Amino acid sequence: MAKYTLYATMGAGFESVVNQELKALGYETRSENGRVFFTGTEADIVKTNLWLRSADRIKILLKEFPARDFSELYDQIKAIDWPMILPVDANFPVKGKAVKSKLHSEPDVQAITKKAIVDCMMQAYHRQNCLPETGPKYPLDIRIYKDVARISLDTTGSSLFKRGYRVEHGGAPLKENFAAGLIQLTPFNGTHPFIDPMTGSGTIAIEAALLAKNVAPGINRDFAYESFDWIDPKLKLTAIEEARSQEKTEIAPIFASDIDQSILSVAKLNAHNAGVLNDITFKQIAVKDFKTDLKNGIILSNPPYGKRLKDRDGAKQVYEEMGSTLGQMTDFSQYYLTAANYFEAAFGLKANKKRKLFNGNLRVDFYQYWAGKY
Repeated sequence: MAKYTLYATMGAGFESVVNQELKALGYETRSENGRVFFTGTEADIVKTNLWLRSADRIKILLKEFPARDFSELYDQIKAIDWPMILPVDANFPVKGKAVKSKLHSEPDVQAITKKAIVDCMMQAYHRQNCLPETGPKYPLDIRIYKDVARISLDTTGSSLFKRGYRVEHGGAPLKENFAAGLIQLTPFNGTHPFIDPMTGSGTIAIEAALLAKNVAPGINRDFAYESFDWIDPKLKLTAIEEARSQEKTEIAPIFASDIDQSILSVAKLNAHNAGVLNDITFKQIAVKDFKTDLKNGIILSNPPYGKRLKDRDGAKQVYEEMGSTLGQMTDFSQYYLTAANYFEAAFGLKANKKRKLFNGNLRVDFYQYWAGKY
């Protein structure tokens, strides 16, 4: 098989998580902001799309080159052997972005890139008029940063956070890969109890169960690479068969609760769709009334942020109730994600560590309380 320069993209702050995931899968890596690079074959494209929990996409880096003017951009793009990548009827949309570069007009960058590919393809396939673009989709991306261009082919399609189980959203839940990334910032591996006392639509608990059971997160979805005519469909079938053989059945207890019964119904439906309903205990209970007999585990939750002024008092009260109940469970390591800068004061305990993340465009903090140390 051919070898490709590949890279995974991810949300800001999760580079180290994705890097560790790739290393655990056996790859040598190189990281930069928002990307982790590695080398692999078509089989590795399949494998990483199937297994990465906290990444957004897997892309093939087709070429990296200086691009200080449009002539340079056109010539470098046209010089790529596009017929080796794209069939004559390929549908190849081009997205573009330019930052801190002489070529700052993103529509023009996209248009010149598209023209260069079309001209190359027309010449190679001896077409006189146009390319049909009625065939399979090959999503291309051109990015220019400080006058250096990278053109890549997206092998994923819809972002990896779209596992396929969350058909009911129930408000504004965390994306699945964001939740998985948070879990991987804790020591959780499925051998100790896991609790989400404000579970909402259940994403955190579901991702914990999938990780504990070693279920490949992409096992029930489709990917862009499946329409590439140079990737053997048998590779995915083989990878899924191997993944199924590695799944676990026995895991430590996972408990998910919420004060809202209607949102718990959504969480249960999502858990059912993910195949982990029987692995999670759901219960309707307010955090101020929370009790458990479980010991020596992990609590991870995404409490309300109180971003709007009218919601601030309610959020502050929830944090105080969390401190009165959960804060006393010192044999549990506890992790809370919120944008409220008054969380520690309301919770009543200073975190052992605070990590800056971005939930979409919203700056949030991941407060960490380590068992026996708060």
